[in-house]
Amino acid sequence: MTYRVLGENGPRVSAICLGTMTFGQQNTEAEAHAQLDYAVERGVNFIDVAEIYPVPTRAETAGATERFVGNWLARQARDRLVIATKVAGPARSLPWIRGGPPALDRANIRAAVEGSLQRLRTDYIDLYQLHWPERNQPMFGQWRFEPEKERECTPVRAQLEALAELVEEGKIRHVGLSNEHPWGVMEFVRLSRELGLPRVVSIQNAYSLVNRGYESGLAEIAYRERISLLAYSPLAFGHLSGKYLADPAAEGRITLFPNFGQRYAKPNLMPAVQGYAELARAHGLTPAQLALAFVHSRWFVGSTIVGATTMEQLEHNLASWNVSLDEPVLEAIDALHLRYTNPAP
Repeated sequence: MTYRVLGENGPRVSAICLGTMTFGQQNTEAEAHAQLDYAVERGVNFIDVAEIYPVPTRAETAGATERFVGNWLARQARDRLVIATKVAGPARSLPWIRGGPPALDRANIRAAVEGSLQRLRTDYIDLYQLHWPERNQPMFGQWRFEPEKERECTPVRAQLEALAELVEEGKIRHVGLSNEHPWGVMEFVRLSRELGLPRVVSIQNAYSLVNRGYESGLAEIAYRERISLLAYSPLAFGHLSGKYLADPAAEGRITLFPNFGQRYAKPNLMPAVQGYAELARAHGLTPAQLALAFVHSRWFVGSTIVGATTMEQLEHNLASWNVSLDEPVLEAIDALHLRYTNPAP
């Protein structure tokens, strides 16, 4: 396993991160602990959670993922692990999270951190991320900015100042963003530079063979400002494993939870998935190996977040680190990308 420093001076993390959004919904606590043990035994030191997990988020299960991880973490050498979690923002209907939550203001960020620390059974969080922006912007399958949806929101400066207090208190060590766009990243960078506030070390965004939008604007920012991508959904909610090609009713989040994963309901998705699956098999790879090895190979990726509901899936996903793609395969991937450009934005 390779290890990388996130951003300029962030935590040193494994190139594969264990995603946990199934813990508490599709996976029991015993299964979750087995996955955590297996991943750590193979060199993974980076675990990603969120206060709203598992997904789809529900009042009955919200926070279960952090509790499962916290019960496991209590038996581990804490300083050998990097734990990342996230604060939920407004603009989604989550009444069971701080009544909304109404804003990403100081009170809500502080309350979210305190709740996560308690559930995770730890004194500090290595990487604390804003799960999605409070301001109006397209996300989770939306594909264009709509000015008519503008609304009042907590200024970025106030959000950074709230995070700075928590860094000073030792409750969080590093700051990251998630589901962000170029304007937002640069605003955080500008204010941190001008005001001496915590500098963003990472951006956790969807990135895969069928969603390469990061390359258009954020990759340049990542390069010039030294910010790492934490790539989530590298298998596009299981689509890039090829399982839905063989059986459209195969068990997975897409079939278990109707209307979940809007970005994967676009018309060119399945033709693109078919093309990548055929390319993989032509080179003696599984579709999942091709998809994960591609994400691993990108220069701007600090860590690839992989998740699983079975140990077999986890074993396969972690083993993908040992797969490398030669230039002809990468060229064929780009040719398919030009034919089916970002069908799951």
